[in-house]
Amino acid sequence: MAEIFKGVFPVYDIEFLIGTVGRTSAESDFVTIADLESLGISIEGNVETWTPMTTAGWARALMTGKSFTMELKGKRNIGDKGNDYVFKNAFEDGVKCSTKAKIVFPDGDSLEFDCILSTTNPGTGDSTNVAALEFTLTSDGKPTYTPTTVVGA
Repeated sequence: MAEIFKGVFPVYDIEFLIGTVGRTSAESDFVTIADLESLGISIEGNVETWTPMTTAGWARALMTGKSFTMELKGKRNIGDKGNDYVFKNAFEDGVKCSTKAKIVFPDGDSLEFDCILSTTNPGTGDSTNVAALEFTLTSDGKPTYTPTTVVGA
């Protein structure tokens, strides 16, 4: 029987993959990106509020939509397929910036999603720095969250 992951984990145990053929990326097109240093996810919720006459001035609320943004930072690594894909995106626009990405968490849960890739720093910095690679992913539609299935649990 497989052991279920429990406890805290370092962020480097999160596996991040990007599709390198845009929105048509298949499983075999997903790669990691060499020399990533940070990954941050910000989830935004659209909450609509209203105050019906029957609540004595107390507002009601409902989550009516969600989106998320990911900020990723690392170093420019020429020759790495994922790193090169993100770098070249800096000079694209329109549907050429649409792609797929996937996160695999340490417990095996995964999140796969369509997104817009926006490269914000394609390899610049001070003269004594290692060239940076920084980019943002903006969700485009509902992601697919797949929880881990444990046989025999």
